[in-house]
Amino acid sequence: MSNIVAVVGRPNVGKSTFFNRLIKRREAIVDAVSGVTRDRHYGKTDWNGKEFSLIDTGGYVVGSDDIFESEIDKQVELAIDEADAIIFMVDVESGITGMDEDVAQLLRKVDKPVFLVVNKVDNNKRLEDAVEFYSLGLGEYYAIASINGSGTGDLLDAVVEALPEKEEEDEDELPRFAVVGRPNAGKSSFINALIGEDRYIVTDIAGTTRDSIDTKYNRFGFEFNLVDTAGIRRKTKVKDDLEFYSVMRSVRAIEHCDVCLVVLDATRGFDGQVQNIFWLAERNRKGIVILVNKWDLVDKDTKTAKEFEQHIRKEIAPFTDVPIVFISVLNKQRIFKAIETAVEVYKNRTKKIKTSVLNEALLPIIEHQPPPANKGKFVKIKYIMQLPTPQPQFAFFCNLPQYVKDPYKRFLENKLREQFDFNGVPISVYMRKK
Repeated sequence: MSNIVAVVGRPNVGKSTFFNRLIKRREAIVDAVSGVTRDRHYGKTDWNGKEFSLIDTGGYVVGSDDIFESEIDKQVELAIDEADAIIFMVDVESGITGMDEDVAQLLRKVDKPVFLVVNKVDNNKRLEDAVEFYSLGLGEYYAIASINGSGTGDLLDAVVEALPEKEEEDEDELPRFAVVGRPNAGKSSFINALIGEDRYIVTDIAGTTRDSIDTKYNRFGFEFNLVDTAGIRRKTKVKDDLEFYSVMRSVRAIEHCDVCLVVLDATRGFDGQVQNIFWLAERNRKGIVILVNKWDLVDKDTKTAKEFEQHIRKEIAPFTDVPIVFISVLNKQRIFKAIETAVEVYKNRTKKIKTSVLNEALLPIIEHQPPPANKGKFVKIKYIMQLPTPQPQFAFFCNLPQYVKDPYKRFLENKLREQFDFNGVPISVYMRKK
């Protein structure tokens, strides 16, 4: 289970640029307008061989300038609650603002590692200007320029050094199924319906589940842990920030499970936040089952299940080999089908295919449709094996791995899916030098 590092600070100090540099891809839109970051800001990165999840809280601040301040306080409190280390970013150009002082005040009371980072320090003059940030009372600071990366190495050295060692939780070897989704989609009701007892209080207010709770469950001769991540601890100050909190919570649960049951409310559709949770699970290479709940409330003339399903598959392309189950927790419709499907996906995720079987099935297909030639050179794939990892990863050994492009890798993935059932499971395909 990896550590979580949260990046906090007022809008426009360069959090997104820093985040993108670490995640190595432009996931966030960077723009000079305050508060333009609306996107999900979660990514995995590693430094010195230590992997951690990075959350840029900026993406969760919504609203006009006057409500920014209270929102930012909330972000910071959530980050303090959930993260293992906190990067507090300030901007040397604008100096210390009232908002920075508020954040510093919250952070001074924390007993987690806090790193004060002064951004946009790209010349000696600015290096001198940065000294004023000592007055925030957070001790040493790191001067960086996230636009070109200077100074980030020392900062990351210190961050990974300070991260707590995560002990591998091995005392419970049971598969873990996490029930994730946005607030109020019916996650707790789903678990109650399965267990047949009101283990959780279910109300109509979004976010009454205090924490992710595990329940041992045995059905179809299969035992596993069910994790409910409605997971929004109601804090008096965290009234409206359910979205950010549910994502923070889901991050923890998803990283630590085998299969994610993504529950969505049919009346709201497969919206942005549900998609973010889906991609979070996909990026973590977890098994996935999509559960469309409250199907009883949908007017069937306008939206047949088939159309609804096609819409979802369009949104999740290219990874469309995912089971979608239409359920109604209220009427107990197909809820056991949902669990049965999750068990199937778990089996697919842990499936090991013999090397001889792999080669027999795929080499003839590859011979028939080899990778396109590149610069007059032909790629010959000689041999395939499944790697000994917790989720399905395959190595294709060939003479020129660097010439095999993504479309062909997708072709190989599709052939793997056709030959062997990997429904609901992300597959990784690697090209290796023979």
